[in-house]
Amino acid sequence: MSRSSTVLFSMALGLLLAGAPVIAEASMSEKSVHSFTLRTIDGQPKSLADYKGKVLLIVNTASRCGFTGQYKGLEELYGRYKDRGFEVLAFPANDFLNQEPGSDAEIKEFCSLKYRTTFPVFSKISVKGSKADPLYVWLTTESGHNGPIKWNFNKFLVAPDGRVVARYDSQVDPLSSKLVQDLESVLPDTRGE
Repeated sequence: MSRSSTVLFSMALGLLLAGAPVIAEASMSEKSVHSFTLRTIDGQPKSLADYKGKVLLIVNTASRCGFTGQYKGLEELYGRYKDRGFEVLAFPANDFLNQEPGSDAEIKEFCSLKYRTTFPVFSKISVKGSKADPLYVWLTTESGHNGPIKWNFNKFLVAPDGRVVARYDSQVDPLSSKLVQDLESVLPDTRGE
């Protein structure tokens, strides 16, 4: 065993004997949104670590849902705050009554033509069940805002350090006063620049 390995082992043993949490638990709490890589709507891998320092609103979307009109509010919110370090990240999913049946190309065309979206849209994923993407497994079980995704357009507000700070159900409009207030509370203050 090398000297550095011996030192690490001794430190870990000391922490365990002192009643500190198990090291594996500590590493779980260090995980954040920035720990995941997904595919863009064009099929390219995209590390969410690229968004470090930005406030994110992660949304599972669908093109044929009663809440699909929220794309308009998401785009307006994005336009209002993108220059202050805000990003909307849309994750199309076909988990609820076949409301996102299209291919990635069809979804991209729908979003750009119907709602003129300019925020990042990712490749279609699953957000629940045994085929859920690891990001959504983490969001719904380890983010501190746990619970299953019950429908399209659930929203997770993420602070610049990758921690989830709020969650909103489908009924919460992207321009609701509560969501906007929460968003403004975690945006970097750029007034003095």
